[in-house]
Amino acid sequence: MATADTKLGASDESSLQSDESVRGSEESRLRSEESRLGSEESRMRSTGPVGSWESELTSIQHSLKFVVKLKEEFVCPICKGVVLNPQQNSCGHIYCFHCLQGLLETSSPSSPVCPVDGAVITPAEVFQDNCCKREISSLEVFCTNSPACASVITLHHLQDHLRSCQYEQLQCTNPGCREVLQRRHLQKHLTNACPHRTEPCPHCRLPQQLSLLQDHVQSLCPDVEVDCPDSCSQKVPRHKLTEHREACPEVHVDCSYKKFGCSVQDKRGNVKLHEAAAVNHHMLLVLRSNTSLEQQVGVLQEEALLRQQQVQTDGFELAGLQKKISPLLQQSSQLEHFVSTAQRSLSRQEDVLSTVQLDIQQVSRGLPGLEELEQLRKSLDAVMQEVSAAEALREHLGTLEQNLQRHSGLLDLHAAQLSRNKQHLQELEATSYDGKLIWKIQDFRKRRDAEVKGQPPCLSSVPFHTGRCGYKMAVKVYLNGDGEGRGTHLSLYVVLMPGDFDALLPWPFRQTVSLSVLDQSGAGNHRSLGFRPDPASKSFQQPAAEPVSNVAVGFSCFIPLDKLETPQNAVYVKDDTLFVKAKVDMSGLEHL
Repeated sequence: MATADTKLGASDESSLQSDESVRGSEESRLRSEESRLGSEESRMRSTGPVGSWESELTSIQHSLKFVVKLKEEFVCPICKGVVLNPQQNSCGHIYCFHCLQGLLETSSPSSPVCPVDGAVITPAEVFQDNCCKREISSLEVFCTNSPACASVITLHHLQDHLRSCQYEQLQCTNPGCREVLQRRHLQKHLTNACPHRTEPCPHCRLPQQLSLLQDHVQSLCPDVEVDCPDSCSQKVPRHKLTEHREACPEVHVDCSYKKFGCSVQDKRGNVKLHEAAAVNHHMLLVLRSNTSLEQQVGVLQEEALLRQQQVQTDGFELAGLQKKISPLLQQSSQLEHFVSTAQRSLSRQEDVLSTVQLDIQQVSRGLPGLEELEQLRKSLDAVMQEVSAAEALREHLGTLEQNLQRHSGLLDLHAAQLSRNKQHLQELEATSYDGKLIWKIQDFRKRRDAEVKGQPPCLSSVPFHTGRCGYKMAVKVYLNGDGEGRGTHLSLYVVLMPGDFDALLPWPFRQTVSLSVLDQSGAGNHRSLGFRPDPASKSFQQPAAEPVSNVAVGFSCFIPLDKLETPQNAVYVKDDTLFVKAKVDMSGLEHL
């Protein structure tokens, strides 16, 4: 009976395990189906990128005015604007690519539905409707600057038209000017009306910003003629003031006979008249000075005579000491003779002792039991020889260790020199002389994480030049930001470095510099910012001769870190690599 119960229980348990296995298989199948749907949705999101002209129209999508009323089928049911890069669902409705992508991202994998008829949107069944796309791209629209501009253009060419439309609103490109005006008025504004435009200085002919031109003329221009600071009647170029002061008649100077006692100090012209009129007085001062010098010479001669007498006295004392030393030297000679005699006696005693030792050895050979003693002595001699050999081996080993340490040191020096040569060769290979630099920064995330932890603070590129004999500079980047952009932005700077030809170049540095983070998607959506150097800044003066560069200048908030790693229409970080470009405007720069 107990056996039957046991078998029944085992059968029930097997049935339960079978049911659990079925349920587990069903759950696994559902998870597999969800994974398949998710991969299909991911595949749909990765296809159909928005074309460049369609992406540029996204911001004005809802303000476009069509010549013929837009058909209902060309209106996106999600954003209610004209469909850009149309994607068609199995229900037949079309949507903008970016609208459909946003709908899929905000919905769970099993819930996205068409906003028109509620049909389920399956990513695997969505496809790009190229036929509809061609129809939409050929629709005619009015220029966005209408009614001022009466042009009618196809949607596909609208952005090309806006790039040349004379009624397009543009901001002035002069640094510091924020005025916005139509393209047709821009050139006149740049050359004639803009208060921030650049004009040549009327004196030194160097280009200056108009708002700073007056300050430049009043305070900085080296060719402006200014009044002498010592109030003479001459006007002197600012850069010759120091040279003029050496001959200015109004400068206060001392009389040339000051070292002889004349205390006159007056304007240079008056001092010349004084020197011509007071010759007798000056001669008396010279005579007094000579008399004083003669008295000092007499005192020095007396001191020399006293010292000579002291030397004679010391010579007499030295002769007396030599007489006293002579007997002592004779006694020393006698003592040396006694020591020599004692040494000879000691040598004779050693010979006698050796003879006695030989006699003892002969006697010891005839005594019984001394053979063992002789064997022990031989064993002791052998051991002493082995000890001597071990000592010699240890000394040789020490010599080898010293040689090894010396060779290791030489090897380290050669390795360090090889590393420096290799780095110098890499810098020479990467150095450019056309004012451009494209810097490849690998291991972007690892370097940025290291910078977040505080090491290293920044990265520096290899130097580049504006010519074989031009300015030398480098790019510095803070991957985690610097200053105001720390932790939120990428910071980019340019720094002037001491070059071999700085003495031949014009200073301060005045060329426009642009910095860029390059788009690696092929769309060319590079992020670029530029600046024009401030001639008054120390950062653009000639660098010092020491190996210390000028202060770096650039943008602490060049690009937000979130837009750098996850941009909308570009790829700045690809395969953990970032490309940075620096370009110097070479216009107006003369090569040596």
